[in-house]
Amino acid sequence: MHEPELHDLSDDADYAASIQQGSASISQNESRRQSTSNEPDGAEIVYTKDNVTIHPTQYASERISGRLKLIKQGNALFMTWIPYKGQTSNARLSEKDKNLYTIRAVPFTDIRSIRRHTPTLGWQYIIVVMSSGLAFPPLYFYNGGVREFLVTIKQHVSLVRSAEDANVFLVNDFQSPLQRTLSSLELPRAVPVANVSSSTADHSPSSADIERLESDKSSASFNQNSRQRQKNHDPARDLSIQVLEKFSLVTRFARETTSQLFRESHLIDGFNPNEGKKHGQSSASYNHIQSSIDSPKYHDEVSVPSDPIEFDKISLVWGKPRQSPLGQQEWATFLDAEGRVMDSKALIKRIFYGGLEHNLRKEVWTFLLGYHAYDSTYAERDYLMSVKKTEYDTIKKQWQSISPEQAKRFTKFRERKGLIDKDVVRTDRSLSFYDGDDNPNVYLLRDILLTYSFYNFDLGYCQGMSDLLSPILYVMRDESKSFWCFVSLMERLGPNFNRDQSGMHSQLFALSKLVELLDLPLHDYFKQNDCLNYFFCFRWILIQFKREFEYDKTLLLWEVLWTHYLSEHLHLYVCVAILKRYRNKIMGEQMDFDTLLKFINELSGQIDLDATLREAEALCICAGENGEASIPPGTPPSLPLEDASVYPQLDDDVL
Repeated sequence: MHEPELHDLSDDADYAASIQQGSASISQNESRRQSTSNEPDGAEIVYTKDNVTIHPTQYASERISGRLKLIKQGNALFMTWIPYKGQTSNARLSEKDKNLYTIRAVPFTDIRSIRRHTPTLGWQYIIVVMSSGLAFPPLYFYNGGVREFLVTIKQHVSLVRSAEDANVFLVNDFQSPLQRTLSSLELPRAVPVANVSSSTADHSPSSADIERLESDKSSASFNQNSRQRQKNHDPARDLSIQVLEKFSLVTRFARETTSQLFRESHLIDGFNPNEGKKHGQSSASYNHIQSSIDSPKYHDEVSVPSDPIEFDKISLVWGKPRQSPLGQQEWATFLDAEGRVMDSKALIKRIFYGGLEHNLRKEVWTFLLGYHAYDSTYAERDYLMSVKKTEYDTIKKQWQSISPEQAKRFTKFRERKGLIDKDVVRTDRSLSFYDGDDNPNVYLLRDILLTYSFYNFDLGYCQGMSDLLSPILYVMRDESKSFWCFVSLMERLGPNFNRDQSGMHSQLFALSKLVELLDLPLHDYFKQNDCLNYFFCFRWILIQFKREFEYDKTLLLWEVLWTHYLSEHLHLYVCVAILKRYRNKIMGEQMDFDTLLKFINELSGQIDLDATLREAEALCICAGENGEASIPPGTPPSLPLEDASVYPQLDDDVL
């Protein structure tokens, strides 16, 4: 076992666990692959992370996303960050801007330190400081992964924690502890941003470019530095993270210890909600939405009063009318003679507006979840089910073959099995399908969850997964098919259950930005009442409104969300629609956090789903590109990139 050294990363319990599993976020497809022209010749990629983003300005919509890599060449380690081609989120950010911020093969011999920032809500980011004292712009990790980044660096160069600031890591620092302390104390002042040249860089920006970058960042840098000098170590932040890891245990303590940090994340991360007011732009986004509504393009679909405060004084149903469910006879018209779906886009649109008759769900859900391809034939689907049945049985035997004696020495298996056994007997027992003692369907639920914990051993089992599997088994009535459909669903929702809560954090943060965009008065109310963490929406997002609607309504909602017809993040617009529907009650009764949390929980079974879907549709259309810009790339339930790790683990949930 690696012995911890003074002020080193290994004195961090999270790091000590993560180093056992290596760099979990390294893409299996990219790792060990020879470099392209952007890396030094003969180099080896030892780490890669997608959706690492730079914000050139203080506005959330203006960002440049790219791929971060660590490259090993001989005994030297290099860092690169290359922006994606043609994926700038704002037209004002040109290719020249992207080239200016590109980081090309910077050797770690030129890097002095790395500062990490892990706000309770919002995105993790790092600041890389060069030996010259200049620094690159903050690199935001939208999907988490800062810890693995540091773990990988430590495997190749000397990386030690600063004695004075636990979030500062010194690179190749062989000075005395006193010198390291002095260096770390100077770090907050070393934030002027420049694309620093190195011996291996292709080019470096001109002095004019550097001056422009320094000017762009001066205000944000000052705010950031002053806060970091005052708060190098915050026990409240550490405690709040522990509270968050309990998932639904949202308490007054969590609110008090995180609300200030969440407000700081707006400032530090460059998302100051008051910044626009200083420039006379506080309502620019809302005005854009109103102009979109007034456009003839939406006159047939949308009619909404100009004052958002009046929204719930009238009927909020202003999207397209819902249709009747897709039935067996109509479904047959979408298939050719061999069973292929001839027009998947038309099918998806039809399901979005009407859902499915229950007897069709067993067949059509397999397409929506990606278990079957739309262009597959009857014969191909039968063959796939046969192959997958064999594969499922093989995985299941892994835990079935564990003897009682072996189980005594297999702590992780015992813990997960115990959690699953407790949860399945409490999942949907009011439903006749799961009702009664010794119900075989309850045992099937347990077996599938146990098998999944072996299939995806890194993620394992977390509370809430049984809520996601239960409707699938109820619809499929088949163990193997239910398992593989659940696997497909977890490829989208798995990050909801990461122990570092990066998936949930990104969604709650995106929700706050959408409310700010679509209902600024409500956003301001939440801000004034310490509700900006949006923990009261935690259950909605974690298990996709499973406990908010009657069972058949939940099935309808899920199949609508799975279409990704308007947005792969429609569930966030559903959250906004519900909050807007009850905004007058929330604001009129001056609900504080605890009252609001109780009120939200008591809405279970009281929400009109059809009206909510129509409102969510209209909100999504009105938000348009501004709404898309509010949601970080990679935010669940978006599918992961092909060459990215599906379930990055940043915790000690390993053997």
